[in-house]
Amino acid sequence: MKIRVLIVEDQAMVLGALGALLGLEPDIEVTGQARDGAAAINAVQAHPPDVVLTDIEMPQMTGLELAAEIKKRRLPCRVIILTTFARSGYLRRALDAGVSGYLLKDSPSKVLAAAIRKVHAGQRAIDPELAAEAWSEADPLTDRERQVLRLAAEGATGADIAARLKLSEGTVRNYLSEAISKLGAANRTEAARIARQRGWL
Repeated sequence: MKIRVLIVEDQAMVLGALGALLGLEPDIEVTGQARDGAAAINAVQAHPPDVVLTDIEMPQMTGLELAAEIKKRRLPCRVIILTTFARSGYLRRALDAGVSGYLLKDSPSKVLAAAIRKVHAGQRAIDPELAAEAWSEADPLTDRERQVLRLAAEGATGADIAARLKLSEGTVRNYLSEAISKLGAANRTEAARIARQRGWL
């Protein structure tokens, strides 16, 4: 039985390259591809893979949100994050979301194939350098503060954020104020920059 893999990547060239590389492996079969997390959830439900290989930054739903949704729905597949973000904050959030593997995109293709086999066998495959750093600095933000800060960084106004998250504008201001204070920032823009640099956004 081949290991069935769903690839989730919003960049068409990277998606095609990953599919071609994994297609060369005798025991791995790419059974589906998706360009964002929302499409990936539909694909997982329609044709359940053994392993979901996903990027982090994507439209509609990030790879971390996708992993969390797969965990929440108890869908029968394991998740590997494949990303350019060598930030320990992302790895910690990925592990919290139930991810089994976390690799960087500059890893050799042999490392990726080995990681897929390892994760399929019920083990973890984590980039060793990131694993060592992952617990060095705790993420101070709550999930709600992160959501509000992310939307603010995208240019959304307090009223926009309140409408999207079904909160009052006063509550949105409180969340932003808390996030800015926790990060020691002067304003929301600086807070978002600090959080993104550390992999917390």
